[in-house]
Amino acid sequence: MSNRAKFKPAFKVWIEFEGKRVMGKGGAAILEQIDHSRSISKAAESLNMSYRYVWNYLDEVNKIVGQSVVETFKGGKAGGGGAQLNELGKYLLNEYKRVSANVAVCVSGKESLEVKVLKISARNHLKGKVSAVKEDGVMALVKIKVTEPAEITALISAESVKDLKIKVGDEVEAVVKATEVMIAK
Repeated sequence: MSNRAKFKPAFKVWIEFEGKRVMGKGGAAILEQIDHSRSISKAAESLNMSYRYVWNYLDEVNKIVGQSVVETFKGGKAGGGGAQLNELGKYLLNEYKRVSANVAVCVSGKESLEVKVLKISARNHLKGKVSAVKEDGVMALVKIKVTEPAEITALISAESVKDLKIKVGDEVEAVVKATEVMIAK
């Protein structure tokens, strides 16, 4: 019985393009380090990867998506060359982070518990009524009409909808965080 505490849900997220895997956790780490260091060689070094491995990874991604995800530039005699994520590279990295964060919240099952213990500034709370609930597998879309003439859509787990007994017409509070919208009753 004491082994039960050792079991935890786990998941892997990856981004695909036309059925081909483009980026997973390692690829996201590469893009994030390039974005941070503005250098392919520095990114490889900080990740304990060879420059060749990182370059080949980027080349493979470019082939799959049909365009580059990193812009490189030469520095000349004085040095100063480097690399930066282009618009597509930034999109892929942000999308991977967004999806990973949402899945992590759903897998952890802590959405409803987190709302009860958070002490958040009042400017982040929006009161309103649920106008629609659409469950789709493990996720649910909840539309909330807030007091002002606006509507918020939150992506939460279907389990949270059941735990909070959310239904159309309920009075709820939307808690706006930097990466997500949570719902409390």
